[in-house]
Amino acid sequence: MKIELRYAVHPDDFRSYDTGKLRKEFLIEKVFVKDEIMLVYSMYDRYIVGGAMPVDKVLKLESADDLKASYFLERREMGIINVGGEAVIEAGGVTFNVGFKEALYLGRETNDVFFKSKDASNPAKLYINSAPAHHKYPSRTVTLGDAEIVTLGSAEASNHRTINKLIVNSVLPTCQLQMGMTELKTGSVWNTMPVHTHNRRMEAYFYFEVPEKQGICHFIGDPDETRHIWMKNEQAVLSPSWSIHSASGTSSYTFIWGMAGENLDYSDMDVRHPDTLK
Repeated sequence: MKIELRYAVHPDDFRSYDTGKLRKEFLIEKVFVKDEIMLVYSMYDRYIVGGAMPVDKVLKLESADDLKASYFLERREMGIINVGGEAVIEAGGVTFNVGFKEALYLGRETNDVFFKSKDASNPAKLYINSAPAHHKYPSRTVTLGDAEIVTLGSAEASNHRTINKLIVNSVLPTCQLQMGMTELKTGSVWNTMPVHTHNRRMEAYFYFEVPEKQGICHFIGDPDETRHIWMKNEQAVLSPSWSIHSASGTSSYTFIWGMAGENLDYSDMDVRHPDTLK
């Protein structure tokens, strides 16, 4: 397992960042590496983002020096969304089968976590988010049939999309972690518009189903001082609580959002309309 530490950034410092610095601090370029668990430990709400791609090996979720814990989920909860072939995940002696676009929530104090693919020729790609947890809640799978589903936007505004709320408190209890998946309709390219910030929660985005040779322009920064990061398929980006988090693609795509902070109110946000952005 490989884990990288990222420190938090003050918004005043952010204003001076060039393209290289922006990408170094916020972009996660490699989420999936064959037979590896790749993680980034962010100082934004101590959120962990990454991926596991078991192909020829069974991968064990180990602790790391930065966690100062005897095992990974000793004081943490975890959300996993599979964007590849069917996965078999063993956690705390229980076996879970997780299919494409299905989720698994693992509660605090879950030990002995193993990831493997049911078919090595079509390996699982397990996108992982983890946050500190104060309470132990039951682990369980969440399918699209279990999700809270909302359709927003319009074709006229190029943002017609379906939001699948998978690991949210209206579906199952969590401490602070929330995750979901938004699918853009054909012909729509904008997500999360109008943009917003939520100073009580940070967020991370993972983009996938981006066609070959196409890209995502992710927008980041204070609403009065915005920047952009160009992204490819199966890459992730960190979003501080003070930052907008929106994107436009050169084609339709799907993305996974995850967040953590001091409350679980999904609608707790400060909206900025497009004509006020700078």
